Amino acid sequence: MDLELRHLRIVRAVADAGSVSKAASLLGLAQPALTAQLKRIERVLGGALFERDRHGARPTRLGELVLARARVLLPAAKELQEEAVRFAHTPSPGFRIGATNGPILGGLVDRLATERKVSTYTSWSTHELTNMVELGRLDYVLTGACGDSGTPTGALLWETISIDPVFCLVADSHPVAKEKEVELADLAAEQWAVTPGDGCFADCFAMACARAGFTPGTIYETDVPTCTHLAQVGRAVVLCQATHQSAQGLTMVPIAGAPLRWRQLLGRHPTTPEAAWVVAQAKQAHMDAVRRSPVYYDWLVRNPGYGTAP
Repeated sequence: MDLELRHLRIVRAVADAGSVSKAASLLGLAQPALTAQLKRIERVLGGALFERDRHGARPTRLGELVLARARVLLPAAKELQEEAVRFAHTPSPGFRIGATNGPILGGLVDRLATERKVSTYTSWSTHELTNMVELGRLDYVLTGACGDSGTPTGALLWETISIDPVFCLVADSHPVAKEKEVELADLAAEQWAVTPGDGCFADCFAMACARAGFTPGTIYETDVPTCTHLAQVGRAVVLCQATHQSAQGLTMVPIAGAPLRWRQLLGRHPTTPEAAWVVAQAKQAHMDAVRRSPVYYDWLVRNPGYGTAP
């Protein structure tokens, strides 16, 4: 019998669990079967790998040597497999971009498409898109997070494209539509609409309302057209990114003090090529969106030390 990676996984599992019985449970094997496999591995390697008694299993000197190698080889093999999958799924040339709901994807695609073929995939879940990049099915993920939260976990590298305030959308007939900005407390009696996501925005919004002295009423979590309709008919106030392009019949109003912030993020696998150029294009696409938003541009002029300056 030759030594295989699965044998090293067994040795690592026994060492990490501290006993053969616990390792068997974690691996989904019967204890006698795992014990028999461990004995065969020990015969191949020339000696006992563990000292076993009623207190558990402790690595021998030989076991420590094998474990040290296993802890290097197993991650390396996993990385090799992931890189091979990425290579097999990566067309050349071109960019595959995954994105959650946001106002700069169109501008980024337009800029990249002048040089390369571009394809897109949309999801509400940053976690789903991140996994797709890690598996080589996408090259980049364009998403967002609350301004004070960290970047998503995992193997991807992340660039902050911008940090923007969150504004609100109201019907043109709404009492605050003619205001330069509105206090969050003045909207305490409103119902709200927001697009879905898997981050902490809902909690951050609830905390911002609590600081303003109220608990938000009904929150409709739905798609952009439905949010737009609810605002147009006066059924809800929509929370939106400051670079949002307002639809007919709606007015975007800044919230005083910018109690909510949104960070635009671009994630990529460490091996993705031309990253610096793509990041630069994403930042330019964001600035293009700022220039198309008179409300946000005016707000930045009045708040020059905030986020992205015009």
